Amino acid sequence: MLYEALLLIAVWAIATFIFIKLLGDATSGPKHYLLQIYLWLIAAGYFIWSWLKGGQTLAMQTWKIRLVSHQGNCLSLDAAIKRYILATLSLMFFGAGFIWALFDRDGQFLHDRLTGSKMIVVKSPAQT
Repeated sequence: MLYEALLLIAVWAIATFIFIKLLGDATSGPKHYLLQIYLWLIAAGYFIWSWLKGGQTLAMQTWKIRLVSHQGNCLSLDAAIKRYILATLSLMFFGAGFIWALFDRDGQFLHDRLTGSKMIVVKSPAQT
């Protein structure tokens, strides 16, 4: 998650630069809230696109982890959107859905359990 956060910060920095260039200062007032919603949507685009494209964000590729449905297929758009929203809610509640994995019998996050997705380890060609 730390590596994912570092990548997301870079994406947000570029998105914030564009926002400020187009709309100006966003340190207070309605622009501040608009910027927050904009950055949440930017993150949604990054994660959902990555999960749909190949089941992996850049950080997941590095750690050789892939997100798939329980049947082993790529996630549907509906499942990816639900997963992103539920993961966001989990973070808002002090990471409860992530802590869930410590007690889950399969080690799954709560948002994976609720959306029918799971993370698997990708084997390199030498391991198969």
